[in-house]
Amino acid sequence: MVGICLLLFSAELALAQSEVEIQVARQAVAMPSAEKIVILVRNSLITLNGALRTGNYTVLRDIGAPGFREANSAARLSQIFSNLLTQEVDLSAVAVVAPQLTQQPVLDQEKGMLHLKGYFPGEPMQINFELLYQAVNGQWRLFGISVQPGPSQDAAEASRANPDTR
Repeated sequence: MVGICLLLFSAELALAQSEVEIQVARQAVAMPSAEKIVILVRNSLITLNGALRTGNYTVLRDIGAPGFREANSAARLSQIFSNLLTQEVDLSAVAVVAPQLTQQPVLDQEKGMLHLKGYFPGEPMQINFELLYQAVNGQWRLFGISVQPGPSQDAAEASRANPDTR
């Protein structure tokens, strides 16, 4: 299975940041609460799901930080996530299923960035995600997103435990 990945925290984009973004990033930011982290993750994936269902990626683009919007047109986002559409990935369950973080949230105070990595459990597939947010005017705005379906944790563990079932 080919995964879709759009992580926009590369050196190229960092060099393209405007002075306004650099000033915004230097503002003191605090680690969001666990509840706020769940809301951030759910809102981002629900917005992506809406884009997949309607073919309209402008809202996904518009919820992003300025660097995300500058780097991605709605047409580019459509191309990037076309594989999820081809695979008929449905992200609607993220509205009711609790995300499981596979790493502790990482807050980069200097850059004003929050990095989240985890998955939404499901059978037979889970939804893996990696998200990067930038603090902009006191709000966390999407800066990078990677979403890909994968085998559920239970299925992967069962496969490792019983290699004859592969």
